[in-house]
Amino acid sequence: MASEVRNLGGRGNRWRIAGWALAISALLLPFMAMQFTREVNWTGSDFIFAAVMIGGVGLLFELTVRMSDNGFYRTGIALALAASFLTIWANGAVGMIGDEGNPLNLMFFGVIAIALLGSALGGFRARGMAIAMSIAAVAQVVAGSIGIATDPLGGIFSVMFAVAWLGSAAMFRKAQRG
Repeated sequence: MASEVRNLGGRGNRWRIAGWALAISALLLPFMAMQFTREVNWTGSDFIFAAVMIGGVGLLFELTVRMSDNGFYRTGIALALAASFLTIWANGAVGMIGDEGNPLNLMFFGVIAIALLGSALGGFRARGMAIAMSIAAVAQVVAGSIGIATDPLGGIFSVMFAVAWLGSAAMFRKAQRG
């Protein structure tokens, strides 16, 4: 593990700096847009929510980078984090199904819970993570399919998130092989 952390020197630091600069830029973008248009109207709590979400994803990914030097494993984590982040963001902003107040949107938090619980039960090892992400993909399709009845476009949109979960599962399967 110590050698993995040492490997972060040099080139790794450039990626780390670029990642955190991108995170800060994502927060500055709506702030700058608010200076030029009334279409973007974030409150202080919107910025805090975004900072916690973006910072949380960044910190979890940094933890992964420090714990594993397997590129497939890291990519699997990145895809799972992206799927989780985008699910929460879309649900909070406009809702996956209907508007953000639609109770059907709670199903998608269940998908994230399935991925997290399955990962924990699998000891965060590649094999267990692959299984957990595959089950999350199925749960995503089921939740989206239920939503299609009330919001066809939202249902189809939400089913497409299964691609990220399946991509994550594929990366964990590759990580498991070596």
